[in-house]
Amino acid sequence: MQATVRSFDEATRSGTVFLDDGTVLAFGTAAFDAGPLRLLRTGQRVNLAMTGDEITYVTLSTFPVPGR
Repeated sequence: MQATVRSFDEATRSGTVFLDDGTVLAFGTAAFDAGPLRLLRTGQRVNLAMTGDEITYVTLSTFPVPGR
């Protein structure tokens, strides 16, 4: 699934994204730390992995999501 970064807090390594339909979802430290990134900027496109309604992995849209 792809989304656009809405906000990112470098201190907590968590943030929010907009899905393409406008829905806002939050991701926590564990989802950010699961990927290879050091930071995100507002407006960046990202790939997400989800379990149910929870984001479990965040990476840039040009990077693959493990297991896909």
